Amino acid sequence: MRIRAARWTDKDLVAALIADALHSSPLAAWLVPDPAQRRHVLAGVVGIWVEHAMFFGDIHLTDDLTAATVGFHRYRPIPPPANYRIRLADAAGGHADRFDLLDSLLSTKQPTEPHYHLAFLAVRPGAQEAGLGTALLTHHRSRLDRIDLPSWTTIPMGGEHLLARYGYRPRPPVTLPDGPTLRPMRRNTHRSSAIPINSAHPVDNRWQDLRT
Repeated sequence: MRIRAARWTDKDLVAALIADALHSSPLAAWLVPDPAQRRHVLAGVVGIWVEHAMFFGDIHLTDDLTAATVGFHRYRPIPPPANYRIRLADAAGGHADRFDLLDSLLSTKQPTEPHYHLAFLAVRPGAQEAGLGTALLTHHRSRLDRIDLPSWTTIPMGGEHLLARYGYRPRPPVTLPDGPTLRPMRRNTHRSSAIPINSAHPVDNRWQDLRT
């Protein structure tokens, strides 16, 4: 299976892939309760972050375009996407407050030291359970080992075992108001046994989820 870096022309496809993977998840239902609007809203909001990752991170996908990872290089503070408030309102409409609340809750949990932020791992429905998520995580681990930086991600509760195979360890869960519970996870470097957690000065984390 060939895994390659995404090109600019892939960004809309990657956003649609992630929206499809998220569509049936409890998090997606909490963010956008109306199933008729959900995929369109998710693709629009995810598209903002996919584009941002082209400048401040990386995107890798399988050559058959069925699975992708989106990550951010938080080696130093990075700016939010250009005109984010306006673009979020345009993409999410009346659901923007839910995305904002998720941002706020997750931002207090993210490391303050330089790290890699694995924002999305997505496999298109119909291609799941075929080892694509495992292949992407193997590729992801090899890149982390080369840069020797800690990594951070958030996943739905119950999926910890997959990330644990690649060195991630669970942090205290985050429960959304009247919504699902998410599990932040971190992967330390070989040199460090802990990642400082930002409790006083939240970073620009935004929202994230993984579907494998």
